[in-house]
Amino acid sequence: MSETKELKALYEIARILNESHSLDGLFQRAMDVLSQELGVKRGSLTIYNKQDGELVIEAATGLKPSEMKKGRYKPGEGVTGMVFKTGRPAIIPSVGKEPLFLDKTGARKGLRKEEISFICVPIRLKNEVLGTISVDRIFGEGVNLEEDVRVLTVVASMIAHTVKRHQEIREEREKLIEENLKLRMELKDNLNNFLMVGKSRAMREVFSQIQQVASSNATVLIRGESGTGKGLVAKAIHYNSSRAHGPFIVVNCAALPEALIESELFGYEKGAFTGAYTQKKGKFELADGGTIFLDEIGDLPPSLQAKLLRVLQDREFERLGGDETIRVDVRIIAATNQDLEKKIMEGSFREDLYYRLNVFPIYLPPLRERKEDIPLLVDYFVEKYSREHKKTVKRVSTPVLDVLMSYHWPGNVRELENVIERAVILSTDGVIRGYHLPPSLQTSVSSNTSFKGTLDFLVSNLEKELIVEALKESKGNKSKAARRLGTTLRILDYKIRKYGIDVKRFK
Repeated sequence: MSETKELKALYEIARILNESHSLDGLFQRAMDVLSQELGVKRGSLTIYNKQDGELVIEAATGLKPSEMKKGRYKPGEGVTGMVFKTGRPAIIPSVGKEPLFLDKTGARKGLRKEEISFICVPIRLKNEVLGTISVDRIFGEGVNLEEDVRVLTVVASMIAHTVKRHQEIREEREKLIEENLKLRMELKDNLNNFLMVGKSRAMREVFSQIQQVASSNATVLIRGESGTGKGLVAKAIHYNSSRAHGPFIVVNCAALPEALIESELFGYEKGAFTGAYTQKKGKFELADGGTIFLDEIGDLPPSLQAKLLRVLQDREFERLGGDETIRVDVRIIAATNQDLEKKIMEGSFREDLYYRLNVFPIYLPPLRERKEDIPLLVDYFVEKYSREHKKTVKRVSTPVLDVLMSYHWPGNVRELENVIERAVILSTDGVIRGYHLPPSLQTSVSSNTSFKGTLDFLVSNLEKELIVEALKESKGNKSKAARRLGTTLRILDYKIRKYGIDVKRFK
């Protein structure tokens, strides 16, 4: 290798590094310089991928793209992996005689390997090895492998900082992709886990309907009382559909004043009204390519129902104060806790809009109609809020579960969730007990005690709960239960009769 060619090659690589504002293609240009100026037939530059734990060919000369893909090495694997692991260069005079040389790329297939020499040097930055540079040489007179090692080492030193930067950018990008995917999967899992907390026939029907409609673009109308989880069903449909990577926009029709809801849904042009200083996109435009969830659709003002009907029919509208027709690709999911049929009879809801919305209806039953799901929901919320509030709550006492099962739950699942979160916060011994429940649940009916003042009520309720827990742990053996409670069998029998406790259920 002549000194003139060597200097020219190093100058070109230095120029590429100084003038490049982007890493895209930079390493490939450096390898091309080695090929053009130094006569390298085959060569590759590998960078260590920490996530995969492998050296990956980032740029090469004399290798096909398919061959580059095959060039992946674990630290210590083959000559390339050994150079990376040890941080020392390697000279292989004849690759055909070196068992460590693996030729994983297959680029030398059909060639006389006995005549091919292989040189590999580490790319180092201080004490860290980032990757390798390797080249093939046809061994013969005038070839100085030691000189090649020296030149490649200089090149490796020149590009080390750039390789480190590339490695950091790639790691950051992979981390963001992984976190994004993780968040999407967590959201999807959380939705599914919450929805699947239920074994009742009514909820199994809901799960089946979600699965059936998610893959389509059909408009869905979710009906049910407040707190049953209509918004969660809407999210489950969206995130299990082909639109999962698109936006999910929520509009609460009951929360917006009538004067604002049109501009909120459809946007407005600059100067459309006093205070409209700039153009603003509406929720339908923001939901383009995804799903818009119109919650409390029964509260939509009659003046806007005709405009919404047009969007449902043609997927087009105009912004407030504008004349440009805007087309959107949006799936519409609506929800209501109102009797829309009654509103149609009263003339406050358009019949044609109702039929456009009611393409695929889903009915969510109230919690009082699926009480067999309460224990599963309780376990789920205890685990969720124990983790969220960093508490260790291991179980719910039997009397508490009895109270929860007997309560009528006007607020449905949302009310149950709030009750359990409160109880988890109040619990200090890893058990949710009766006195952790709000007063609205602590009734004389559910506790079999008459209310004689706050203190008497709480003491009696706690006493009953402790007796039930002792009988449960002793499998209905009253003598063992009495010993656990530090009392006599006679007193325990009296308390059991007083509170109407059925001992047989614990045996």
